[in-house]
Amino acid sequence: MTFTVAGTPGSPRLEWLAGGLRQVLEANGYRHVEQGADDVRLVLNFTDPERPRPYRRKAQATFVVTVVESATPTDNVLKAGYPILVRALSNLVIYLVDRGDDFDTHFVTLEQGHYPIERRSADDAGYFAQLFRRLEPLAASQLVINNEFHTDLPEELWDGDEITGQLRLAGRKLDAWRLLPAPFPIHELLSPQDLRHVKRLYGIGGLSYGNLSARRDATRFWMSASGVNKADLRVIGQDILLVKGFDPERNVMLLSVPPHLEPRRVSVDAIEHWMIYTEHPEVGAIIHVHAWMEGIPSTEVNYPCGTVELARAVAELVRRTDDPSRAVIGLKNHGLTITGRSLQDIFERVDGRILAQVPMG
Repeated sequence: MTFTVAGTPGSPRLEWLAGGLRQVLEANGYRHVEQGADDVRLVLNFTDPERPRPYRRKAQATFVVTVVESATPTDNVLKAGYPILVRALSNLVIYLVDRGDDFDTHFVTLEQGHYPIERRSADDAGYFAQLFRRLEPLAASQLVINNEFHTDLPEELWDGDEITGQLRLAGRKLDAWRLLPAPFPIHELLSPQDLRHVKRLYGIGGLSYGNLSARRDATRFWMSASGVNKADLRVIGQDILLVKGFDPERNVMLLSVPPHLEPRRVSVDAIEHWMIYTEHPEVGAIIHVHAWMEGIPSTEVNYPCGTVELARAVAELVRRTDDPSRAVIGLKNHGLTITGRSLQDIFERVDGRILAQVPMG
């Protein structure tokens, strides 16, 4: 694993933090490389919170952590730090708040909200170890967002089938729930300009968040595309895609599409759905929403969407349930993955029990 430091730490405290992070990363097997290296996996981006400067990635797998320090106390770190995350095009913000002789440390993430890191002033080694324990699972996670399109979809499926019709109806039902487009009220944290930017950057406008899928047969399933309005799923290959497999050696989802159109990528959670369908033949449908339900098992680590690690964590919790075909799994600070024997089965079980805002913790 490789890492680099971008920008210039703008204070003695940030210089101390940069040195400590570098030391703990190297002690845990990370290798420092110069800025601009093609193979950098983790970037520590030190920047000005008033004018956050993004690090321009050269590869999808690069995980960018922007580090800022504020001299102004705030009672809403998420509101202060979230716009920085967006403007710096980061996966994560480490936000330090000055308290004179000491400081507070907070993590701010795109979908996972905000959580503090405890620090004892006399225990630097313990502090940096704790930062690493929080940071490393996220930075080292394996994204599965590449698609390989095969123009082998049978002509009789170019306009879909009975199952894609069920997906269209389910998308309209999701629209009727009027859920927030993020796990928390994102519009309260961003200016109109930043809100437009994050919608373009992350595709979370309207009902382009969340996803839904339904099994076609023993090895294939239909799934909504990334960044589409779930209330208007129409075109096969662009709004709804047929997932036929996963190639672990090349880390790519395999899809069957019609030959006459430019396909859109499938939802980033396709790897998670693939794992569940492969292990549990009785699962007929899955939906994911940025919402919550009381009394459910939940993942513990806030892995990014579209990673093998998040998919495995969810699949493990599904496996532990009494009935994997009817599981409701929480993704900590993120939302729900719900399995069912059919899409109708899911909606009948959870309608009226959904909480629109995800509790942050």
